[in-house]
Amino acid sequence: MTTSGLTKNPSAPQADPAIIAALRGIAVALLSDNLHRSCGSSGLLPYHSPAPLVGTAVTVRTRGGDNLAVLRAYDYCRPGDVMVIDAGGDPWNAVFGGIMSFGAQSLGLAGMIVDGAIRDVAEIRERTFPVYARSVSHRGPYKDGPGAINVPVTVGGMVVCPGDIVVGDQDGLCAFSPDIAKSVIEKALAQHAKEEATMQQIREGRWDRSFVDQLEARCMN
Repeated sequence: MTTSGLTKNPSAPQADPAIIAALRGIAVALLSDNLHRSCGSSGLLPYHSPAPLVGTAVTVRTRGGDNLAVLRAYDYCRPGDVMVIDAGGDPWNAVFGGIMSFGAQSLGLAGMIVDGAIRDVAEIRERTFPVYARSVSHRGPYKDGPGAINVPVTVGGMVVCPGDIVVGDQDGLCAFSPDIAKSVIEKALAQHAKEEATMQQIREGRWDRSFVDQLEARCMN
């Protein structure tokens, strides 16, 4: 449906709560390593007090520096959703700030992501409500549109579709379809176990680095 310059589509089903709970304890780096290291964002930084981000994507595409579609998107968000905003990387006008992020937190959203600017960062940094953005600007947003809700978007070079699972920590963000979530979790946990074994070897002074010989041999012409 398109009205007032806004395209509005229904939100996708939310991810299984058990999947969300399992992902909350897994580092983004582990997930990325098991997603071919190719599906994470670049250039979007966390501005909140450290806390994990996990939830189902409700996506927004808007003109840079404009937040009319963002304001309407709250009506499409449920507790546990992550609002993912493609503002074209525009650095000049903040798409949201302290009030809108606090409002999202009060509605039970799991976090907000914008490939664009935010403001009121001192306030946002005092909270654990996850907020990721490309830049900071004191200049406020326009409210004219156009925009679209629940369409494929790109944030930090990462494509996010409505209903994707979004995971974030201090290293950054990744997103993937819930259809592959169980497999990704299993692989990430197996890798975590291997890495813990390596850490124990280092503690005991027996770090085996013979794998470097194999890597070097592979690179020889």
